[in-house]
Amino acid sequence: MLVAFETKLVYPSPDPSSADWSPKHLAFEDVTFDSSDGTALHGWYFPHGEPERTILFFHGNAEDVSDLGNEMSSLRSEFNANVFVFDYRGYGKSEGSPTEIGVLQDGVAAQRWLAERAGIPADQIVLYGRSLGGGVAVANAATEGASALILDRTFHSMVDVAAGMYPIFPIRWLMRNRYPSHERITVYSGPLLQLHGTADEILPFESGEKLFAASRSKEKTFLRIEGLTHNVPPPPDLYSGMHRLFQTL
Repeated sequence: MLVAFETKLVYPSPDPSSADWSPKHLAFEDVTFDSSDGTALHGWYFPHGEPERTILFFHGNAEDVSDLGNEMSSLRSEFNANVFVFDYRGYGKSEGSPTEIGVLQDGVAAQRWLAERAGIPADQIVLYGRSLGGGVAVANAATEGASALILDRTFHSMVDVAAGMYPIFPIRWLMRNRYPSHERITVYSGPLLQLHGTADEILPFESGEKLFAASRSKEKTFLRIEGLTHNVPPPPDLYSGMHRLFQTL
């Protein structure tokens, strides 16, 4: 029962049956690929005719690919980029059930698929993660490398955040999905852009600060956004910060 509760808490995936999986107004490639354990995964690839960069997007835990088409299309045009968004196992059209080990395998498989499709080394891809996706992006940056790492309202340690939310339960002893991003990010030394809102009601602002402090990147920027909550679109400050970051790459 505790495992089932944790899964619903960490991975509250949307119902895929109500989604629009064929939006006519968007130009993209519908993609299927396999994770390292053979789990079939699904994503949308938004190629650019003359790309200046390639972005891999890791979504949050209450989103799937079908929610993100307009945003990914905007990323493509805003930054002259190839953009790939995919669903972790158990999300959208991807098969399987999510666990930390499985989701991290999916992240690596997505980066390697994108590197092959775009014809570039995996460590030349920009990794962009939001919320839960930030934890996956950090893990990818540590193992696969990245041209740059962009984090939007993510956490330093999922188990620490959960323990703060449910102090009466022995979370630190029982939780399986731990996502120790504050440890993993120390392996990555490339450019980092991180944003967090002071009014985030899901992932505390202080958690984002701890993650940023743990980073050993020499080129890192933290965007503190007053009053920003969690489940709202990214503010213009993020895209402005991304433009400044990309000018340095």
